Amino acid sequence: MPITEQQLLQILPNAGRNARVFAPVLNTAMNRYGIVGTARAAAFIAQVGHESGQLRYVREIWGPTAQQAGYEGRADLGNTVKGDGFKYRGRGLIQITGRANYAQCGDTLGLDLISQPELLEQPQYAAMSAAWFWSTRGLNILADQGQFVKITRRINGGLTGQDDRQELYEKALKVLA
Repeated sequence: MPITEQQLLQILPNAGRNARVFAPVLNTAMNRYGIVGTARAAAFIAQVGHESGQLRYVREIWGPTAQQAGYEGRADLGNTVKGDGFKYRGRGLIQITGRANYAQCGDTLGLDLISQPELLEQPQYAAMSAAWFWSTRGLNILADQGQFVKITRRINGGLTGQDDRQELYEKALKVLA
């Protein structure tokens, strides 16, 4: 059952008009990657909601912070060329980060994200890249098992923002039930 604009606004009230823009593209992306059913959809919307500031940001706000400055030269992210850290900063609803992730995501989605990383800022690709990331990290299985903290760790690398994520998750479970 597709997620409606009204349901998105109940879960992510700060999304405002972006709920109308993102509802159809989220549904397309979630269907493509099997993010269906209450458990999966609630976990996905909660995580995407947190990562994107409730659908308001599709590009990482750049300081650079100490953490962002650390993207530069990180081989695990594929950032091997000077400037990769900034060029391949977090984009999309789950904040795809690093040259290697952009390359893999682009290959799957049929996009040249190495030459045009800003494509992930377009709503349809912001949503599709998030669903791609979710799928490639095995997060549907964790959602089915109710392993929400493990999902956060796979997305974030830690538990940054876990209280907000958890609150959105509980709200999503009620709204989507």
